[in-house]
Amino acid sequence: MISPRHLFFILLTFGLIAALAYLYQKTEAVDLSKRNDVIGLLRELQEIDGRWDLDVLNMRNEITPGQTSVSNRTTAAQNALRMLANAAPLVNSPALNANLEQITKAVNEKAELIEQYTDASTQSRNALRNLMFVEEEPMPMEDDAIESAIKSRNKKARQEAKQKALQAEIKLKQQLEFIVSIKLLAEAATGYYWMGEEAQRISLEIASGRVLDLSANIDELARERAAALYDAAMTLLASKNAERDLSEKLASSTAGTRLDGLVLSFNRELETTLGEKERYRVYMIFYAAALLIGIGYLGIRIVAANEMLEHRVAERTSELSDALRHLKESEAQLIQSEKMSSLGQMVAGVAHEINTPLAYVNNSLNAVNDRLPEITDAINNSEQLLVLLNDPNVQPEELNRQFSVVATQLGEIKQHELLGELTGLVKDGIYGTGQVAEIVSNLKDFSRLDRSKTSSFNLNDGLESTLGLARHLLKSIQVNKQFGEIPEISCAPSQINQVFLNLVTNAAQALPPQGGEITLVSRSEKDGVTVEVIDNGSGIPPDVLPKIFDPFYTTKEIGKGTGLGLSISYQIIKDHGGNIRAESESGKGTKFTIWLPRVAPSETSLAA
Repeated sequence: MISPRHLFFILLTFGLIAALAYLYQKTEAVDLSKRNDVIGLLRELQEIDGRWDLDVLNMRNEITPGQTSVSNRTTAAQNALRMLANAAPLVNSPALNANLEQITKAVNEKAELIEQYTDASTQSRNALRNLMFVEEEPMPMEDDAIESAIKSRNKKARQEAKQKALQAEIKLKQQLEFIVSIKLLAEAATGYYWMGEEAQRISLEIASGRVLDLSANIDELARERAAALYDAAMTLLASKNAERDLSEKLASSTAGTRLDGLVLSFNRELETTLGEKERYRVYMIFYAAALLIGIGYLGIRIVAANEMLEHRVAERTSELSDALRHLKESEAQLIQSEKMSSLGQMVAGVAHEINTPLAYVNNSLNAVNDRLPEITDAINNSEQLLVLLNDPNVQPEELNRQFSVVATQLGEIKQHELLGELTGLVKDGIYGTGQVAEIVSNLKDFSRLDRSKTSSFNLNDGLESTLGLARHLLKSIQVNKQFGEIPEISCAPSQINQVFLNLVTNAAQALPPQGGEITLVSRSEKDGVTVEVIDNGSGIPPDVLPKIFDPFYTTKEIGKGTGLGLSISYQIIKDHGGNIRAESESGKGTKFTIWLPRVAPSETSLAA
């Protein structure tokens, strides 16, 4: 049970660590790149808002302003808002999170108002152009027939001619009055377009009505013309009225104000955050200094207390320590004896196996070394020939002499087939190093330091490595491999290979000098993999069979075994969650059966 004093120190330690973690979290660096991106987007929206205001001013003061930029700015504003919404979660700004929705709404509303204002302004300009740029109709000319009739002596004809002339004059006056009304309508439309006051509006309505009334007494063409002018005037009145309403709404838009406020708030927030970070850095420096002083003080106290405790423990447990030391020494000597026994067998076999390929390599390298001077001399003479060829002052006799020397050496190299011989020697050396690499690869699995580390492993590969490593023991023994299709299992490969090597070594030692046979079988089962090591040796007596897995039990002569091999193998298989059993019949042989699950226990149980 934990004492109150120990509990207090535990809670104090956790509290100090928590305070340090809090200060560290408070001093984490601010990602200025993302905040700069947000500032850039806000500045872009401010610029777009200002451009919109300029667009409205231009549409008021110009007849034919551009409209493409207005649409482009709307698209740019929407893109900036979308990027701002994506960046908001990354900067974690309260000011941005609190105002983003209102700013988005205000900017979108202003964009919509700008679009509507642009449409209304376009309609106004088109209507004004339709009212201003109207071609005047040609003045009607007097008919020559009427003039001749008036000059004739026929009284009736003169009266009819005068009547027609009077009607033509009336019609001419009406046409002139109609043309004048059109001009007045254009002037009224121009005044209303630029001034937009009530008096101009009334003048425009009166002028448009008068044009329509005067056209009723003229021809069909005039009436159609008057109707078109009247429609244009009404369009101008409606669009200018809508334009005026939209202008008032744009003037009351809060987009610019909100953007300015958010930029100020965002910058002020950043300044506050940076100031807070700096302040907490100062806090953490003082806290760390105090913590180091406290840790130093506690360390001194702990060292003093530990020295006192060690002195007391040393006095009271000296006899127990001596006994434990002797026991550990004995245990270590026994385990070391088993390891040295297995190591001696492996080293002897590996040394014998490596000597043969090393002989390949040694002979090949010596032969190559004997041939190299001949090639080196030919290369040096060839280089001298190249120098002479590049010398413009060289004597022909000297050049011919050097060329003859090089040709002679190259001919000897070709005649002796020196390059082919060197190629064969290099191949022999490569073959020898390949054999050494194979032996070292097999030995690697039995010398790994991370013996308790689990990994996916195919037991067939482990059996192959074991056979390669124990090759010197199996030269006169027939080995039958009956490997099935098995899945990889989770295990400590180094430990499993140690078990395989122990079983194969024991089987080889149980066989007669000539004619022995070892069979290795692997097969997949429902929840794991089974491996069998079978020999046709002398077998194990029935009274000995139950004891073979006991520590220190051995049937070998004194000095040839420790009795720990099968005991260690049994413990390895058990730690892997598997089982190992032995079946034997005297004079017929022995079979060891190992079963391992597909998934091994945790690594902590697989102690080396």
